Amino acid sequence: MGSVGDSYDNAMAETVIGLYKTEVTRRRGPWRQLEDVEFATLEWVGWFNNRRRLEPIGNIPPVELEMAYCQSKETPVMVA
Repeated sequence: MGSVGDSYDNAMAETVIGLYKTEVTRRRGPWRQLEDVEFATLEWVGWFNNRRRLEPIGNIPPVELEMAYCQSKETPVMVA
């Protein structure tokens, strides 16, 4: 979380936490062991960070956009 008064940071974190609760803990429960919750969390975080497609960035996963950005910065600029 951010410092005192960073309501935008808190709102974003609360949104992601709510999304996690809705998509993982409530839909896939009831849970038998703590390990089941841990593995489901790891799976969801991997999907959320690497495989979910975002419409605002062209229906590609965030990791693909980041890789394209990094590659564009590595390409030297030709000077005439």
